[in-house]
Amino acid sequence: MKLLRTLIGVVTACLIVFCFTPAALAFCGFYVAKADTKLYNQASQVVIARDGNRTILTMANDFKGNVKDFAIVVPVPVVLKKEQVKVGDPKVIAHLDAFSAPRLVEYFDADPCAIMQRRGEDRVMSAPSSQSVNESKPRRGGNLGVTIEAKFTVGEYDILILSAKESGGLETWLNQSGYKIPSGAKQILQSYIRQNMKFFVAKVNLAALKKTETQQLRPLLMAFESPKFMLPIRLGMVNANTDQDLLVYILSPKGQVEVSNYRTVKVPSGDQIPVYVKNEFGGFYKSMFQTAYTKEGRNIAFLEYAWDISNCDPCSAEPLSPEELKQAGAFWLNQSSPNRSSSNSTFITRLHVRYTRNKFPEDLMFKETPNREQFQGRYVLRHAFAGEAKCEAGNQYRKSLVQRQEKEVQTLAKLTGWNTQEIRKKANITQAPKPFWETIWR
Repeated sequence: MKLLRTLIGVVTACLIVFCFTPAALAFCGFYVAKADTKLYNQASQVVIARDGNRTILTMANDFKGNVKDFAIVVPVPVVLKKEQVKVGDPKVIAHLDAFSAPRLVEYFDADPCAIMQRRGEDRVMSAPSSQSVNESKPRRGGNLGVTIEAKFTVGEYDILILSAKESGGLETWLNQSGYKIPSGAKQILQSYIRQNMKFFVAKVNLAALKKTETQQLRPLLMAFESPKFMLPIRLGMVNANTDQDLLVYILSPKGQVEVSNYRTVKVPSGDQIPVYVKNEFGGFYKSMFQTAYTKEGRNIAFLEYAWDISNCDPCSAEPLSPEELKQAGAFWLNQSSPNRSSSNSTFITRLHVRYTRNKFPEDLMFKETPNREQFQGRYVLRHAFAGEAKCEAGNQYRKSLVQRQEKEVQTLAKLTGWNTQEIRKKANITQAPKPFWETIWR
């Protein structure tokens, strides 16, 4: 199953102005780019809003092909009724992606001579409704041990909720009913049956689709209560030949959410890299992510963003409105709770998982934490001052600039595995600075 990827335009905003001491120099920074899901050919997106045992799961389908062939089978922990399923707005997922995406920020060095004159003046400037529904009582699927627990239509989707006694019967029933099940799914289906999980099966209702304004498949939202805080990913790996990227946006009134059965690691962040990467940010981020993914053993979840969604610094997109958050599943907004001092707080955790069958033998299990530490994947470009700077501070600045630019080259090479000579060429750096002994022993 693939999930929706939505292309987002780049938003530019000046965020914060610093005036540092002469040694650090001064520069104005602004957001210039972001690494969103359009970078990945196999990217999937899921939104999970979770508080206690209550969950709203959003899946949006980026299906390629004739929609009449579309169908999904998703394990779910409970039997879902019609009022627990609805269609959503893809723009909300796009906004979540843009808000939480790893970002590139750009700064400009100030005139070092002017900084000397301003010494002592340093300061910081702050910057659900369903369409027609047809229900039926639970029905047995012949002698195959399959029970149709619920049947209804929501938006452009015809939905079945199935239970099964054994995977062979379920596989046969799905095939006989026109659902194409990949070979090798039987064993995985059996593991879900042992956990007493049900199966959410959806296909497109062509007549209902024609009535929609966009005639495009919209996200599906499911609301349920269960102590299981997990995301089934193994069925999606049955016939996958390459790595798959999964972006999970988890909303919580408490704090960060972690993967409990695999390590959760922060994506490399905060490094200063050559300014030419501004025009190659997508390629940089993909290479950087692959390098970190390989280094960490290919079986981890990367934390790309963790922040209270009411604000951001720097912002890659405006924070979501309360109405958008409710559409994304934040059901606790404006609801009183004896266990919380505030019911209007929403914390977003963005996890990026690149998974394969051999490295992820288990589904993703999550745990809520009270940790509200803020984190973002953020990469810095710092432009050199282009003026003459005719003063002693200017002379010192130019000498330090050579060392700084070489350090940026080495940092970029370490992050991405790129060749240092190619980096210097693109950065218009002719060569690395010579060791001090070469300047005196000649």
